[in-house]
Amino acid sequence: MPFVVTENCIKCKYTDCVEVCPVDCFHAGPNFLVIDPDECIDCTLCEPECPANAIYPEDDVPAGQEHFIALNAELAKGWPVLTERLDPPADAKDWDGKSGKLALLQR
Repeated sequence: MPFVVTENCIKCKYTDCVEVCPVDCFHAGPNFLVIDPDECIDCTLCEPECPANAIYPEDDVPAGQEHFIALNAELAKGWPVLTERLDPPADAKDWDGKSGKLALLQR
């Protein structure tokens, strides 16, 4: 069961999770990260590293965010793999915890 990056990552894009991933399953877009479900080995290392609490096991994705399962799979196919931690956006803390960010997702 792969892990899934959900809405709270949009415009936060913390990459602490990337550092601990043993299989390089994270892909980075302009303002969001995704997990490639075909590469994720369900090691559970990334989930506690996310400062925005945006990563969930596929079966535990919060109600109303199930569409992020398919979105992660779709975007992972076109976005580059990210293997190292980057600085978060300057305003990441301002966006942490805000809802309704899907419309702000940059592809």
